[in-house]
Amino acid sequence: MPYKFEQLDVWKLSLEYIDSIYLMAEKLPKSEEYNLKSQIIRAATSISLNIAEGSTGQSDAEQARFLGMAIRSLIETVACQRLIQRRNYVQDEVFMKKVYEDSQGLARKLQSFRKFLLNASYKVKEETPEYGDDNLI
Repeated sequence: MPYKFEQLDVWKLSLEYIDSIYLMAEKLPKSEEYNLKSQIIRAATSISLNIAEGSTGQSDAEQARFLGMAIRSLIETVACQRLIQRRNYVQDEVFMKKVYEDSQGLARKLQSFRKFLLNASYKVKEETPEYGDDNLI
């Protein structure tokens, strides 16, 4: 049985966004290896990790809090993109525009999901997974 977060469209979308961020990071000069490259990858990864962490066994309010952290991490990647553009590190304007537009789509999904959880009149619960045969213990 998959984990709850693995079924979330917003989590799947965040994985696609991470793929784009990795492509962008690979285009950065070696001088940015431990600065912008590291920062943008960590921030993009944090988006997916916060979505996953917030989805498991938490209340809706707690899950919404983790989605808020995912949104903050997303905004951090956008700030990094602006710095990358300002320094002309990535020349492919079409690629940069697509990644930026993808960030906007992901931001909308995260914010909508967060708003839904905060306003939900019922609670979304994760099913307790069965991890194995208890007889083996």
